Amino acid sequence: MRIDRFVRNNSPYNQKQVRRLMAKCLIKADGEIIDNGRFQITPFTKIELDDKVLQDQQAYYLMLHKPMGCLSATKDDQHPTVLDLIDTPYKQQLHIGGRLDFNTTGLMLLTNDGKWSQRISAAAERKPKVYYVETEQKISEQYREKFEQGVYFSRENITTHPAQLDILANHKARLTIYEGRYHQVKRMFGFFDNKVTALHRERMDKIVLDPNLKPGQYRPLTQQEINSVN
Repeated sequence: MRIDRFVRNNSPYNQKQVRRLMAKCLIKADGEIIDNGRFQITPFTKIELDDKVLQDQQAYYLMLHKPMGCLSATKDDQHPTVLDLIDTPYKQQLHIGGRLDFNTTGLMLLTNDGKWSQRISAAAERKPKVYYVETEQKISEQYREKFEQGVYFSRENITTHPAQLDILANHKARLTIYEGRYHQVKRMFGFFDNKVTALHRERMDKIVLDPNLKPGQYRPLTQQEINSVN
């Protein structure tokens, strides 16, 4: 939003008066004097008018190690949710960027920055996501070849993008996908009638789950991690 429009909407001044206030150096954004009404602000830009604060909302970005048996939701009457794990005064402001199934564990991101979480959703269609997988049946080289070709999902009438499979042991693998379709990993292994018994997200693009975080623990993202989402 333009700063002149924001000030006009949040003060008793009209457009002409706002321009005069700018000329008198009375409007600041994040501590800097602004004299251009077209200056773009976000919901997290601190806006001051003659030293009176009009907006000062902080952005929060958290990395959570999601445990098993926890819903990727902010509220549920029957099951614990990821928000129940957060102990901060601002937790009700948070929403989820990149959900996980009830019994899937691993990296989850939470924020109150809507534009940032939208970029996460958009990135889910083109950026790598890495999962550690355990299965009921043996994983063979045939899986690797098929996943690189793409697996057909009749429900959506689509073929998955090429994915990379690193076989770690007979029943263990690491899978890198570039989409975020419904139960995608489980359905890909389901092509071979092989049930996924454990699924853990290790990475979303450049953000890697902190190995120091135990299931249910969380920490703020670093500025580098925040800036990596684009």
